Amino acid sequence: MAICGSRTHIGHFVGNITAMRLHYSSSAKSSAVFYNKRGFQNVCKANISLRSKERPNNLMFSQYFTTDAARRRSDLNPHKRFGLEGFRNLSLECFSSGTASASNVSSDNSKDTEQVVDVVDSSEAKIHLKLNSGSFYLPHPAKAKTGGEDAHFICTLTPAIGVADGVGGWADLGIDAGLYARELMSHSLTALQEEPKGSVDLIRVLEKAYVRTKAKGSCTACIVALTDEGLYAVNLGDSGFILVRNGCAAFKSPAQQHGFNFPYQLDCNKAGDSPSSAMVFKVTVERGDVLIVGTDGLFDNLYDEDISGVVLQAMEAGLGPRVTAQRIAELAQQRAMDHTKSSPFSDGAREAGFDYHGGKLDDITVVVSYITE
Repeated sequence: MAICGSRTHIGHFVGNITAMRLHYSSSAKSSAVFYNKRGFQNVCKANISLRSKERPNNLMFSQYFTTDAARRRSDLNPHKRFGLEGFRNLSLECFSSGTASASNVSSDNSKDTEQVVDVVDSSEAKIHLKLNSGSFYLPHPAKAKTGGEDAHFICTLTPAIGVADGVGGWADLGIDAGLYARELMSHSLTALQEEPKGSVDLIRVLEKAYVRTKAKGSCTACIVALTDEGLYAVNLGDSGFILVRNGCAAFKSPAQQHGFNFPYQLDCNKAGDSPSSAMVFKVTVERGDVLIVGTDGLFDNLYDEDISGVVLQAMEAGLGPRVTAQRIAELAQQRAMDHTKSSPFSDGAREAGFDYHGGKLDDITVVVSYITE
């Protein structure tokens, strides 16, 4: 359960957000990384190029933007694994589900869902790509009766995936930590459908959802869309996404946190972080890539190589995205219950000065998307 600055989550498929992702510090293997930082009014821009040594002609170009406000907040974070160190090779899976009900949008609260999303990719050849997505959710065993505190969606009208993790600390005040996350995801779906065709602004989407959400609580949020330019994503807090290419992690979004187990979060009292503090990513993709989006219940318990390993095995076995999401989620829960093995969470805890061993039991949301022609 993450620290609540006045933060809690509302969402039916949510893993308590932990503000820890200190293992992001590992540099990307088999890649040359170039990092340029320039000031643009109040926008800081970083360009990262990842080139696989095994495939020298395959260039992945990504960008992220963050406002000055977000940069100032990060300066207060004693665990500065926030910038270049946050970009690692790993496999990527996305989790989807939620409470919004609209045409072409999956919104049921069952344990798993699967949707296929078509979109025209923006690679040089303008290859027609689609997202074949599936999700799986495992609530914390103690929260199974209420559905947990995570929320997610898969939108087909505008090809996009969203996850939110309600902050569990609100339960101490008698507030359902899942309501805020679910309502935020519902409004995010509505805002996505209001965007001009071919000109989606995910920060604007998140801002609209934030303003319209009236439930008590707080949550982290991550929305990823497939556009003509490739993947376009916004992430606030310690949910996130990973892109796997050829069985290896090619890109991973870094977590935003004020301190250990204290992630950035959108707050019902408007006293926490704002949507403008979110990081914005643009990542090129190609046929055969696998995207994994999830809450911290996934990333706190599985290392990058664990996720990419499951993805590789699933692809070799010809498994669909929903089954792959299930296998990843189940492995994450298995590690969460293991008190002997190291985990990303225990690594971060020890680095922060805590004597902690094993995984971290939490809600676990996983959305896996196969990128195909």
